[in-house]
Amino acid sequence: MLSMIYKTSELKVEIVSPSMESLFGAMGARSGFEEVDGLFMDLGGGSVQMTYLNSKHLENYGILAAEAARSLPFGAARLSAALNTQETADMAKKDLRRGMKETFEAMKERFPHLKQQADHEDGVTIYFCGGGFRGYGSMLMHTDPIQPYPIPAIGGYAVPGHRFVQWQKMLHESQKDGKVFGVSKRRKQQFPAIVEVVRALVDAVPKIKRVIFCSGGNREGVLYMKLPPSFREANPLVLVPGGMVEPDQNAIESIIQTIFNAVPETPVEDTFPTHQLLLYVAKNMYLGMGNTDDANSARALHNPISGDLARVPGMTHRTQAIYALTMCARWGTDLGPVDRSLFQSLRGLIGPETSFLCEYIGTVARGLASLVPAFPIGKDDYLMLRSLISKTEWVTNLGKKGKKPGIRLSMTINPRNVYGYRSPEAITDIFTGAGKGFDLGWKVELNVQVLEE
Repeated sequence: MLSMIYKTSELKVEIVSPSMESLFGAMGARSGFEEVDGLFMDLGGGSVQMTYLNSKHLENYGILAAEAARSLPFGAARLSAALNTQETADMAKKDLRRGMKETFEAMKERFPHLKQQADHEDGVTIYFCGGGFRGYGSMLMHTDPIQPYPIPAIGGYAVPGHRFVQWQKMLHESQKDGKVFGVSKRRKQQFPAIVEVVRALVDAVPKIKRVIFCSGGNREGVLYMKLPPSFREANPLVLVPGGMVEPDQNAIESIIQTIFNAVPETPVEDTFPTHQLLLYVAKNMYLGMGNTDDANSARALHNPISGDLARVPGMTHRTQAIYALTMCARWGTDLGPVDRSLFQSLRGLIGPETSFLCEYIGTVARGLASLVPAFPIGKDDYLMLRSLISKTEWVTNLGKKGKKPGIRLSMTINPRNVYGYRSPEAITDIFTGAGKGFDLGWKVELNVQVLEE
């Protein structure tokens, strides 16, 4: 076939080796995240591959993953054909389960960090790519507790292990009439075979912490490997562009530090806020100042899901929801009925505690933009921004009866320096309602001190 291609077109086609295919596939999946540490699996039509990726602790982790990769001849199409008769089905299932267990045990023996994961009570993280696994992920999304599920793309979708192992439920759902988003008619026909692969994996890996579905593949892997190593290993979210072409980095850092100073230590387990989130807020909080709040709120809500940010590497579904809710709050969450459903689903995706902090950080950004209604320029603006937040703390004595937990924020304003200042009441109005709408009972209290001129 290769000679005929060359004879006809004078184009030389090179067929990559299985290890090179594993390298490109693994690095394509890896390209969507800042760091990876877990099993990598790819389910195609002819085979299922397994290897281990650890960008945290291993040098040349891509090469090591390619060298260690193993392939089993049980892809979705091939296994579907084997399941057509009882005799071949029994043999295929037996060989698949034995092969999956042997492959996982070999991975643990070769990679001590993977063995540590497998022995830990939390279990192993698994990254999936390939059409077969994405089909299973789409079925998990179809049955997700959050409905309607707010993000359509499968890339970045994460599921805890206790949901992933429910292969019987997924098989039952696949047999129902009706269209499942992300699952083609052909994929639905192959679903019993996909479930057999998942079943064998669950038997081989008793403790699964979570699974993450990846959008990248061989093409993305080839492009990713062309980047300089230092660029490849950078956090992709730091590279997300903002609304300004060449923003003043001193101004950006001043905004970041000011917002960061407004966030006390809270009971929320998330490491929050991250520097990359505040970097994006600082770059974009002045974008759209000439538009109405309702237009900006809707744009901010949709941009990480279906706009420019949707396919940016590093944008897991959780990250997309955090960016959407934070920037929507920057514009007062002024949403129409159509967008309210999406808004509530995004809240459900990340939970009430993290949603509370997203709303609070967005409200802080809104307050700063009202006091400084243009992008800060010059040393005086930087110093003025940093001096606005005088104190912030997590307290338990808020509310009329002094029994509510929440954030008490104190601001000190010098009217001579803050050219957007109107009155303490105007600033307080911005924070009115922040933190409401949750079942947490948490509140936000703002104290404004105005210096005498």
